[in-house]
Amino acid sequence: MSEQVKSAILNSIIIIMISLLMLLASTWWRMNSQFSQGEAALRRGDFTGAIAGFESALHMYIPYHPTIEKAAETLWQIGETNERLGDTNRALIAYRSLRSSFYADQWLVTPGMTWITRCDKKIAGLIPLQNER
Repeated sequence: MSEQVKSAILNSIIIIMISLLMLLASTWWRMNSQFSQGEAALRRGDFTGAIAGFESALHMYIPYHPTIEKAAETLWQIGETNERLGDTNRALIAYRSLRSSFYADQWLVTPGMTWITRCDKKIAGLIPLQNER
């Protein structure tokens, strides 16, 4: 193999690695940014902003990243809080947001199957109550 071919292959590998690292860094930054926006909205009492922030953080899925679990747990807590307050519609929005975020992250596997199952149970129990209020 000539030196030019070896050099081209090496350069290609380096470019691919740098591109992948930039993609990971960008996803990491956006995930943390969206999570922070969700936290700020939650502190302000902005339900819609909080749901949007945590849902967007989940859409920036990086396997095994702790922010993913924190965002999922916070959406779950928002759902449970609204359920306790009797706001079925907001509880359903939170649970559906959590569930659909993990479905949206599907590629070779669907992450968050435990969360999806938990949400399915909550949603099934809340739908009959939705029209009672």
